[in-house]
Amino acid sequence: MAALGWLTPRRRSATARSVLAGEAAAEAARKASQELQDLQETAAPPEPAFPVVGDVHAAAFFDLDNTVMQGAALFHFGRGLYKRKFFQRRELARFAWQQAWFRLAGVEDPEHMQDARDSALSIVKGHRVSELMSIGEEIYDEYMADRIWPGTRALAQAHLDAGQKVWLVTAAPVETATIIARRLGLTGALGTVAESVDGVYTGKLVGEPLHGPAKAEAVRALAAAEGLDLARCAAYSDSHNDIPMLSLVGHPYAINPDTKLRKYARAREWRLRDYRTGRKAAKVGIPAAAGVGALAGGTAAAVALHRRRR
Repeated sequence: MAALGWLTPRRRSATARSVLAGEAAAEAARKASQELQDLQETAAPPEPAFPVVGDVHAAAFFDLDNTVMQGAALFHFGRGLYKRKFFQRRELARFAWQQAWFRLAGVEDPEHMQDARDSALSIVKGHRVSELMSIGEEIYDEYMADRIWPGTRALAQAHLDAGQKVWLVTAAPVETATIIARRLGLTGALGTVAESVDGVYTGKLVGEPLHGPAKAEAVRALAAAEGLDLARCAAYSDSHNDIPMLSLVGHPYAINPDTKLRKYARAREWRLRDYRTGRKAAKVGIPAAAGVGALAGGTAAAVALHRRRR
């Protein structure tokens, strides 16, 4: 009995400690649960889904060159025209150099772009608009279809699936931009307008190229005509030249951004998407391997031309 009496207090003491442990665990759990609830109540609400399904007062505006398509549409168009004997090898070499520079640098050089536009205008002068539209369809299949960025294409499709209109906004000829928009299933395109009389190109522009601030003005005008709320719209571009357009909307995106746009976008907490590959993706506008190929192609064309002249 003495032994039994000695064991009984230990059993009671252990039970008391178990009760104490259980009560402490319950209190800690209750306290942690309350703290988590308080944190959830004070945290910022989750970001709403975007694009908003059924928001008919919203639309999306996409730059074309290096945003939707790798490289410049105007240069791809020039390649197709050369294949069809619209101009000579000298112009092809210039187009190749300009395209190589654009693809490697990932930015638009004003002099290169102006030269390319002047060349294109002189080339199409005297041709019918319907003829160039028909050729443009063929050129899209030959040189452009495989150069569409899948990631950007998916972004555009998300807006379409939400019931919103999607527009290309580009300095490329409006005819070329319209073909690309139609092939991608987009709503339409805003582009540079070349003057035509009785359906024949005159070799002049109507106004100026749709570039930089002109894009913002085009988007603003279209939004007014379509009854859009720009604060609910989105815009996508790779170039710092399009900051006026990006700043116009409530949802700006930097896609494959050049250095200046990347810095500007980060400072303002804009969304960034980079679909390029290779080590140079953060510095240039295309995959490194493609850049080398473009440069090699441009160099080969120039060397061949030089030798032919000699």
